[in-house]
Amino acid sequence: MATDKLRVLVFGAHPDDCDFKAAGVAALYTGLGHSVKMVSVTNGDAGHQTMGGAPLAWRRRMEAQAAGQCVGAEYVVLDNHDGELLPTLENRRAVIRLIRSYRPHLILAPRLWDYHPDHRATAQLVQDAVYLLTVPNAVSDAYHMRQMPVVAYVEDHFRKPVPFAPDVVVAIDEVVEKKVVALACHVSQMYEWLPYNREEEDQVPESPSERRAWLRAFLDPRFRASAEAYRAKLAELYGEQRASQVKYAEAFEISEYGEQASPEDLRRLFPFFE
Repeated sequence: MATDKLRVLVFGAHPDDCDFKAAGVAALYTGLGHSVKMVSVTNGDAGHQTMGGAPLAWRRRMEAQAAGQCVGAEYVVLDNHDGELLPTLENRRAVIRLIRSYRPHLILAPRLWDYHPDHRATAQLVQDAVYLLTVPNAVSDAYHMRQMPVVAYVEDHFRKPVPFAPDVVVAIDEVVEKKVVALACHVSQMYEWLPYNREEEDQVPESPSERRAWLRAFLDPRFRASAEAYRAKLAELYGEQRASQVKYAEAFEISEYGEQASPEDLRRLFPFFE
């Protein structure tokens, strides 16, 4: 597995999904000179309480691009309607073309079990695309890959039918502020839609500096939870002493549907544990 410069492709259903699950590792990869592309499979045009359609889609596309710049990643937003994504043949072909054009060593994507139909459809599309990447006559206008990439699931909290079981847990303490800044770029979500959806819109401060501090405080327990939940895996990867000091982490489970990586391959794909 030649990995002098890694290409990592992150899939999410909506603009900001990639940031929540993998902005930390994205910043770590790009800081080491590797390439990261984030992909939102829908345009997010339903994710707001007062704004919608094309104006919201354009706003969220600009927010995503700004967030990508914060972590050094390219951010692509596909033009599928929010809340209406289906794992159709047309969408599968689009995902195959996108993956083949980037030729990633590693794909990060959601699992199949989730509360949101777009999340489930995104997971299904990526899973269905992966084997076909190597089949020349499947989507023959995009040159096939000779080897499937490794696929890793991003963390979730769903326990049925099978709970998330991480194979890799990455400490993100050194880049956690970049993750917060990236998420803060999604103004329509962090300060408007998500607080509204939680019935907490009256808690959002008015000034930019107070907003950022409020968001940082809101996100902190969520970012800490992964490190606390997977402390044993951190110790396995970083050693007991380093693991005991980790405050923030992102976790990933290797999928059985992509290329199966050896322990040595995984350390090359996640070059953070020296």
